[in-house]
Amino acid sequence: MFTDYTKIIIKSGDGGNGAATFRREKYVAAGGPDGGDGGNGGNIYFQVDKDRNTLIDFRYNKKFKAENGENGSGSNCNGKYGADLYIKVPIGTVIKDAKTNKVLADLSTENQTELVLKGGKGGRGNSHFATSTRQAPRFSEDGDKGEEKEVILELKLLADVGLLGFPNVGKSTFLSKVTEARPKIANYHFTTLEPNLGVVKTKDGDGFVIADIPGIIEGASEGVGLGLQFLRHVERTRLLLHFIDVSGEEGRDPIKDYEIINKELKKYSEKLSTRKQIIVATKVDSMQDSTNYKKLEELAKKENLEIYKISSITGEGLQELIDHISQILKQLPKEDLIDVEENIVYTLPEREQEWEARREGDKFYVTGRAVDRLMGRINIEDNESMYYFHKCLKNMGIDDKLKELGICEGDTVFISDWELEWEE
Repeated sequence: MFTDYTKIIIKSGDGGNGAATFRREKYVAAGGPDGGDGGNGGNIYFQVDKDRNTLIDFRYNKKFKAENGENGSGSNCNGKYGADLYIKVPIGTVIKDAKTNKVLADLSTENQTELVLKGGKGGRGNSHFATSTRQAPRFSEDGDKGEEKEVILELKLLADVGLLGFPNVGKSTFLSKVTEARPKIANYHFTTLEPNLGVVKTKDGDGFVIADIPGIIEGASEGVGLGLQFLRHVERTRLLLHFIDVSGEEGRDPIKDYEIINKELKKYSEKLSTRKQIIVATKVDSMQDSTNYKKLEELAKKENLEIYKISSITGEGLQELIDHISQILKQLPKEDLIDVEENIVYTLPEREQEWEARREGDKFYVTGRAVDRLMGRINIEDNESMYYFHKCLKNMGIDDKLKELGICEGDTVFISDWELEWEE
């Protein structure tokens, strides 16, 4: 089964906690602090695997977690770092933040590896908190929690040429004639329910990849039919062949067909609508008269587009079209085809605000990453630890902010998960 879109949850590893231990040796009455640091949590990477061509492996396996860092221990022994997790995907996979739709990574080259989530940093052991006045700190630091994020995996096929057109206009037959691909072919609509790729070998030994893109009909850009599932595959192509049936067998208007498809391209992506396009008049062997072809010829002249007429059944015009495509591709640059506004390749998750203080009635709340981290290193039963705690609150500006909010002696303040009584 061809799968080109899925959502998964990824979580980097938690950092290990630092240790609060003291050196114990014979004849040493009061050894100093020797708590080791916690190890960093494992990172999450996405990596191109040349042997994969679909996202089907993610259909049932939806959660991926890197290894946590180990806690520190005595004798200044640091915890082991958590193992990094490498998630393998097909070439052409785009990783997006499901919440913001921001692109985190675009894996479009062989052997490419991108860091997407960093593991939590390990906490420091109590030896880091020893000073000339605090020689026996009985507290250490907890490790940072890893990041968890829901991400979208989108597979956008890497092809040089994309075949556009309504169902049953001859795209699959054309692909089967000029490549080794064997798409399902029949005389009914939506025979093609998944993209098909084929490689064309030219006379001079070069080659290029053609993708037959199904499902693009009126309303495709809004999700009608299978349109949205397949429009993404057109984004990476450098050249579009727009197949239009001129046989007249189905009573279709070739001009209207051309306008509908291009309208959907423009609504989906402004940049995509400006991609170089060639009109291919198909089924000329079944053409009842030349009316439809002449209409199309006039349209091509008006739009300043090239037009080729072919029959995939008799072979008429196929070689001329392939030779022309080969020449055009030599001139078209291989550019980054992801829209500029979303090409924010390799960004790490945004950090939470350091801390925030607010008042709700007669209660005060202080929340945020900075205070969570602070509370992770506090031992409320130890005087030195609490002195360090109050000093940190003052240095971070939390004291001043709470006073600004009107806190008074005896008021209740919630800091992280702790409920405390305010003292001046």
